[in-house]
Amino acid sequence: MSDPAEEKSSRNSPDFSLVAGGPFYRLLRLTNLPDDAMILVRHRVIVLTLVVWLPLLVLTALEGHLVSGTASVPFLMDLEAHIRFLLVLPLLIFAELVVHRRMTSVVQQFMERKLIPEIEIPRFEAAFASASRLRNSAVAEALLIAFVYGVGILIVWRHYLAIDTATWYASPTADGSTLSFAGMWYVFVSLPMVQFLLCRWYFRVFIWARFIWQVSRIKLSLIPTHPDRVGGLGFLATAVDGLVVLAIAHGALVAGTIANQIFFIGSTLPEFKEEIITLVIFMQCLIIAPLLMFTSQLTAARWKGIIEYGALYARNVRELDTRWLRDSSSEKDPMVAINEIQTIADLDGGYQIVTSMRFAPFTWKTMLYLAIVTVSPIAPLLLTMMPLEELLNMLFSVLF
Repeated sequence: MSDPAEEKSSRNSPDFSLVAGGPFYRLLRLTNLPDDAMILVRHRVIVLTLVVWLPLLVLTALEGHLVSGTASVPFLMDLEAHIRFLLVLPLLIFAELVVHRRMTSVVQQFMERKLIPEIEIPRFEAAFASASRLRNSAVAEALLIAFVYGVGILIVWRHYLAIDTATWYASPTADGSTLSFAGMWYVFVSLPMVQFLLCRWYFRVFIWARFIWQVSRIKLSLIPTHPDRVGGLGFLATAVDGLVVLAIAHGALVAGTIANQIFFIGSTLPEFKEEIITLVIFMQCLIIAPLLMFTSQLTAARWKGIIEYGALYARNVRELDTRWLRDSSSEKDPMVAINEIQTIADLDGGYQIVTSMRFAPFTWKTMLYLAIVTVSPIAPLLLTMMPLEELLNMLFSVLF
């Protein structure tokens, strides 16, 4: 049964959330792990982390693979596993709270700033309702689970991410590898949980991008002279802040994989530069690229503003020139002249804003910020290339 709060009209309360809906969310509601304000995220972090990590600790201890034993990679030394379950999984859950609070206010801004013309409100509400239906889709989450087991585990992890050596979760054999009891829990419970949360986030970002695309097709009431230089759409850049936690989680996930390759296979950090660059580009496309859908409207608003405000500016300047410099027949009040000159100055400021309008509701600083946040979990691996003291000296020499 759906939450009554989710059925409110978007016109009366545009409180759409990317995360407060769907079968998995409702399952957690039955266990009283989240509430409507999603302030109990820490409880979900603890419970889900214990489900995916604690059994591995116990089983590896019983099988003798906790610290040493026959495995080349004992459980306590497997950085990838600990980062995945003790850092990435909590980040993916914590991101729900951040995105829930941020995206709700972002969607509200379209109405509060009167960017949606009255005649277009039904289309905006239709986009809102369509996004809500997708978020609540049981079929979508069932397909995500099937994808996780059919592709994420059997293909991606088994052939590209699993370490090709004896580990706490599997032992190499002539026919491939044999899973330990801990490995069975790892492959059929722990890994699928993290991969499901990841895929669920990809689906949510798709819902957000689709909603943005539908809104971008509405003729918005943009204001060319708005000081944010994007016609009043500057608030959309805050959506990037909401998804930053997701970028950190991806960086940590890649950092764990690279760390295992460095410490147990003998790889070096520079060997993964292509993977790191790909990760940065992927996060830029995932989080920032959807905002480019407003480029056509911003471009049209800029050119229209240049024409309209340029004509207004020219008309007032011509009138001022004619009245105060060309017409010698009438008396001239200096105070009136000062006021008219101030008006021209104000118009000039507005015209400068119009001509400096950007073609997207974000800046290069936003892209740089996201890139730095994405690779920040990988930065500690620089210590595998040089001692900490040498690394700090190099950083200080660059900064100072």
